[in-house]
Amino acid sequence: MTDTYVPPKVWTYDKESGGRFASINRPTAGAREDKALPVGSNPLQLYSLATPNGVKATIMLEELLELGHEGAEYDAWTINIGDGEQFTSGFVALNPNSKIPALEDRSGPTPFRVFESGAILVHLAEKFGAFLPADPAQRAEVLSWVFWQVGSGPFIGGGFGHFYAYAPEKWEYPINRYAMETKRIFDVADQRLAQSRFLAGDDYTIADIANFPWLAPFTTGQIYNDAQTFLSIDEYKHVGRWVKEIAARPAVRRGRIVNKVWGEDNTQLRERHSAKDFEGKEF
Repeated sequence: MTDTYVPPKVWTYDKESGGRFASINRPTAGAREDKALPVGSNPLQLYSLATPNGVKATIMLEELLELGHEGAEYDAWTINIGDGEQFTSGFVALNPNSKIPALEDRSGPTPFRVFESGAILVHLAEKFGAFLPADPAQRAEVLSWVFWQVGSGPFIGGGFGHFYAYAPEKWEYPINRYAMETKRIFDVADQRLAQSRFLAGDDYTIADIANFPWLAPFTTGQIYNDAQTFLSIDEYKHVGRWVKEIAARPAVRRGRIVNKVWGEDNTQLRERHSAKDFEGKEF
């Protein structure tokens, strides 16, 4: 940094902050446009985008369907956060925090909302009795790793990802600060996965579903420009082994392309309403 910023006594929002999402970032909540959300015929309605947090939900739903849970059939509708669609009245009614993903459970007589990715994973796991053990000790271990991810994710995305890839200028201090924290997060996962096949033990659970979408893209160079090289991600051999195993699961392969709106056309699935929608897609 060449200039030192001197904060005013009272902060005011007087200009765009710069960076990739500057045109939609504001210090206020609530709807900016009166627009209802579409509703399909399936019991679960998902409004999302194939970001790491969005992919958590679609992987979970596809895993449940893979197990034969017909009640997990879902309609997935794309919410393009770059266009500000998370600020429509319909979406804000589901998630007052205007973040994807958001779920509406319409399986019973009274529809209800579930917002924030970690809450969606826990809700679906409890609803279908899958990927979350009943044993108290095992359950606590799984939930600890789920909420470790919920707490650490903003350091990776809002911290490292923003300053390394999206900020209007490259500043040494925040990049170094969040690079250090991101590498520490990878080291936590790597040391744990040196001890067990999956994060919470021998079984695949929502702990893995929560963490995989954030850690996996770094191992293949698919996130934040050249972050894989910059952070020496290849050092984390146990994370790499875990990523390869999970990435090969059929449900994970399907879930990663749902609500994806970039890349080659045959790797995108803007909406998902049934298993037939995957026909002709590469995943």
